[in-house]
Amino acid sequence: MKPASLAVVLLFVATSALANGTGDGAYLRELVQRAAEARLYEDRNWHLLLHYRKTLTGQYESEQDDPGFFLSPNGKTDPQAELDATLAAFFSDRLVGRSQQVAQCAFIARYQWLKEKLAIDDRRLAPQRCERFEFWYAEQKADSVTLVFPSAYLNNPASMFGHTLLRIDQKGQTEQTRILAYTLNFAADVPPGRDPLFPLKGIFGGLKGYFSTIPYYVKVREYGDIENRDIWEYRLHLAPAQIRRMLMHAWELGNAYFDYYFFKENCSYHLLSLLEVANPDWHLMDRFVFWTVPTDTVRAVTEQPGFVGEAVYRPARSTVIQWRRKQVSDEEFQWMQRIVDDPSLSRSEVFARLRPERQAFVLDFASDYLRYKSETETEKTEAAEYRERNRTVLSARSQVKVQSEPLRIPPSNSPPDKGHKTSRAGLGAGWRNDETYQEVTVRAGYHDLLDPQAGYTPDAQIEVLGAAFRYYDRREQTRVERFTLANVLSLSPMDALFQSPSWKISAGMNTVRHGGCGLCSNWLINGGPGATLESHWWRREVWFAFAEAEANYSHAYKREHRAGGGATAGMLGDLTDRWRVMISTSYLRFPLGDQSEDVRLFMGQRFTLAQNWALRLEYNHRDHDDDVVFSLQAFF
Repeated sequence: MKPASLAVVLLFVATSALANGTGDGAYLRELVQRAAEARLYEDRNWHLLLHYRKTLTGQYESEQDDPGFFLSPNGKTDPQAELDATLAAFFSDRLVGRSQQVAQCAFIARYQWLKEKLAIDDRRLAPQRCERFEFWYAEQKADSVTLVFPSAYLNNPASMFGHTLLRIDQKGQTEQTRILAYTLNFAADVPPGRDPLFPLKGIFGGLKGYFSTIPYYVKVREYGDIENRDIWEYRLHLAPAQIRRMLMHAWELGNAYFDYYFFKENCSYHLLSLLEVANPDWHLMDRFVFWTVPTDTVRAVTEQPGFVGEAVYRPARSTVIQWRRKQVSDEEFQWMQRIVDDPSLSRSEVFARLRPERQAFVLDFASDYLRYKSETETEKTEAAEYRERNRTVLSARSQVKVQSEPLRIPPSNSPPDKGHKTSRAGLGAGWRNDETYQEVTVRAGYHDLLDPQAGYTPDAQIEVLGAAFRYYDRREQTRVERFTLANVLSLSPMDALFQSPSWKISAGMNTVRHGGCGLCSNWLINGGPGATLESHWWRREVWFAFAEAEANYSHAYKREHRAGGGATAGMLGDLTDRWRVMISTSYLRFPLGDQSEDVRLFMGQRFTLAQNWALRLEYNHRDHDDDVVFSLQAFF
């Protein structure tokens, strides 16, 4: 059925209902005609409210996937049919959407926009009171909006690139009471239980994503206390009318779900749609065609002139603990550790010899650490024990009549919008064994250990979909030198307070010289656990060691494959703010397949020229194989 014919049928049904006393049929026909003459179905506001995007064929299709979000059977792909059906629904008492409300209330942002554009006389419609919406809106007490960015968390695949959400701030809130505000959050609905296909479902749209309204303190506990992620808050400059329009559309999205795609239609992508509804002049989503990275969406928002105010840093509890450690003497640190193990010592006469302000600081330190342990401990009985110890410490703290000093913790890193962009390309030249070459590299995302550190989680690496192409001069040969499917590495420095393990996993292809093959493609998968220590002999260095397993497939090997394991050790350090160096050595033995061994050495250094420009010099050594490359890298 053609859209025009469908509209006629819808109008006939609606008119029949109106004839039964639910509204004014002539007035509906008038509104439909005026909307068609004004071509409102082509208006950007209508497309934003229905989440229409142009397809490759030039047609429109909504990214919204819940059938209940549309009032026309063809509403997902026909903006005009959906507009006509929406006008008809405004004259009806029929309950629609997942929330089962009348259309004027279920889709209140649509109603308010069409009422404004068509000067609708609501006295000629069936009168409706949207009490549920008005109660929900009043609960928000919205005065301003803040974009919140919890930093990346490598131990949860769904949060490896960070996250974004919106906080609805109330008038008169302080930095202390903002934690009580509500948030607008979009996330995948993960069914309970362990589903081995969960990662694939998240990547290929097998999960449903929903908007929800959650108190901010719940999210702070999840991100800052449990996952130990620093949080950045960006105050947005939105007018009251823009905030109300955004919240009305957020209410509409309670009637719907989106198919969730981890790399594209994720938390950050759909959050941008709310901001575009607030101000249709922004075209934030147009930047994200193939993938959406939260740090890039933060950068897209901050680049809007006059849109973003101050950025506020909210440190994770682990960051607070690390800062407190630097503020105490060795004796005070020993007292903290002893009180954590035996809280009754907080009332001992020996501890009371400390100055009251130092007693207070040590007890606050112990309480922070016990809360951290209770939140991160997976064993319920152990977590309960830490909570009980903390109650004893807090009781002792209440007896020390000294007010806690305000925490002024400097950020552990630059805000995410100050970091390099997430895609990278490079142009280089080098020497391998007895010949020279030129090299072009490209990487979809996101960050490696030698990239400029500003704005990214320290000591963490996530590389996805990268390739290097080389032209060897003597051979006159162009080849794919390397391909990276994924390369993830987390260095977690251990000390007396934190003992998180390090780990790594990678999969892809490199080029090896082995046996009689000078340049052979070698497919590999590698990974393993490790440990990391931190020092400050020069500026800051991390020393790491990994036990690892590796499997290879290549025609260079006699049996075309080999598998084995070994170890890697190395150091990553900063010589200056712009100059970083890394060195590592590995020994791997392969007892399965082609029985062989590898001794590897890597040395690399990076010098930052600007936020999105860097120089690199890298050296790789394997048995009878030496490779040196110098490159200029640009982030985009």
